[in-house]
Amino acid sequence: MLHDYLFNDLYYMEMQMSMIIYWSKEDNAFIVEVPALPGCMAEGGTYEEAVMNAQRVIEEWVETAHSLGRPVPKPQGMLMNE
Repeated sequence: MLHDYLFNDLYYMEMQMSMIIYWSKEDNAFIVEVPALPGCMAEGGTYEEAVMNAQRVIEEWVETAHSLGRPVPKPQGMLMNE
């Protein structure tokens, strides 16, 4: 059932998806990028708002990918260089 498949993917992705969050002086907002999902970005006036908006955009990204029959990348960790 597509709905169950979407629910499982959305739950997994919201819990595990890496986000890059930074303040944009130019936009006067926090920007969130989700590197694993091409084009998946959000913004917000506060850190919390930006993250909540990003979670909604992740859901929409996954739903759209499924409706178009496109694969949904699995979340991956990120390595940081010291």
